[in-house]
Amino acid sequence: MKRSFMTSLPDTSGAFLTASRIILRHGGNMVRASYNKAVDAHTLFLDVEGEEAALDAIEESLTAEGFLQNESRVKVVLIEAEVPNQPGGVLPVLEALNQRNVSISYLSSQAAGKEYAPLKMGLYIEDSAVIDELLVELSAICPVRILDYDAGEKKLDNTVFYISFADEMRQLLDLTPEQTKEFVYYANLVMQQLDEKGEPYGKVFEYVSRFAHFVAEHGGAGYDCRITCQKLTDRVAVTLIEPPCGSNITVLEELNTKALLVIDGGFTCYEAETMRLLRSLFPNYDARKKEMLLTHSDSDHAGICRHFQKIWCTRRTADCFAGEHVGLPSPREENLNMLPYYRLSTLITDYVPPALSHLCLLDSQPCDDALPLSKVGEYRFGDLAFDVYQGNGGHVPGETVLVDDRHRIAITGDDYINAVDMLPAQKEFNRLAPYLARSVNQDSAKYRAILQMLRHMLADDWLLLPGHGAIVPREQRL
Repeated sequence: MKRSFMTSLPDTSGAFLTASRIILRHGGNMVRASYNKAVDAHTLFLDVEGEEAALDAIEESLTAEGFLQNESRVKVVLIEAEVPNQPGGVLPVLEALNQRNVSISYLSSQAAGKEYAPLKMGLYIEDSAVIDELLVELSAICPVRILDYDAGEKKLDNTVFYISFADEMRQLLDLTPEQTKEFVYYANLVMQQLDEKGEPYGKVFEYVSRFAHFVAEHGGAGYDCRITCQKLTDRVAVTLIEPPCGSNITVLEELNTKALLVIDGGFTCYEAETMRLLRSLFPNYDARKKEMLLTHSDSDHAGICRHFQKIWCTRRTADCFAGEHVGLPSPREENLNMLPYYRLSTLITDYVPPALSHLCLLDSQPCDDALPLSKVGEYRFGDLAFDVYQGNGGHVPGETVLVDDRHRIAITGDDYINAVDMLPAQKEFNRLAPYLARSVNQDSAKYRAILQMLRHMLADDWLLLPGHGAIVPREQRL
């Protein structure tokens, strides 16, 4: 273990030598020393590693020598803060330190012509109770990395853990300073929840980290999608895009007019990859008439919304987006235990709710929530005539299923997913995602009732286009 000492040495030759011999005599290893005679001729900061008994003996000997006084076993935290490279950029950090009576034992900074300047500081903190609050406050001002600290206090260990975790995510996901602050806030909230329940945080944050790395690794060249094309009717063909994670992107093409209906859009973090793929699959894509339809409001379905002037959805789905625009919790966040996990997920995947001015409502009649699914409207594309059904909130409020009885084709969103036939990457992602969403469905009992109703409605000879997984052929029963 390691312990930090603030020693008060006489301004005479051999004082540091004496302290060093004491440390060596008791089997300690001095791993850091900080001294500036111009600032204080007597104060020397020492970090010493060793067994607890050895550190106690070192402390006792230093005290007997007169080098330690007034509980001078101190907390020293070495941090690196990324402060804006602009006039006064460092002032908020220094003001936070001053307000909490925190002294700086070490300071190093060099702007090097970049937008942000790394500022390394050794913080000498007399009152250990302020460390946790100070680190949280500093991380809200600018990105902070904890380089070294005197470990051993559970609360400090937790704080250092989640701030360091947020910095790892910042570098992995290229988060902005504002996004990093938000990540720190919700990581702290997760830590508090787990601490209050007496639950270990290691496994949860391991899964969050794996989730984030998985998302990052499957962008760019890693965005390897399975693409299935099939003619549905005389006038309409479907192209089903299955990304390694996130929802399917289902594209209906009107074969005569070349108009497109894009159903759901995957994660926002793959927006560039998805748009490149659409342009490669559909010649003259940008000149075509195209609209979008969202089966529900989850963040893994709304990734390319900003590229469409008309986005069809139910009123409840639109209400979810409207609430998010004014800072209200989404349906996934109304449960306070789920809120921080979902917010971390949206930060990792760069989610942005669609513009409300682009939303068009599918509803022409109210939903009957006494039923698992009830008809709320109609929608036509080419020679497909869909009845629009809305669920009563099993998966999420506003969940939508489109059913064409004549052609026996259904678009199920996440009210039915094809777990039997998924990409290996999607299966792996599905094992990680619940650790952030905490629950895939808003109300599991209602979801089971919806699924049962779908099995009754779509019993024989139906072709299904699910929210995740491959097209379900007519011969495969639900």
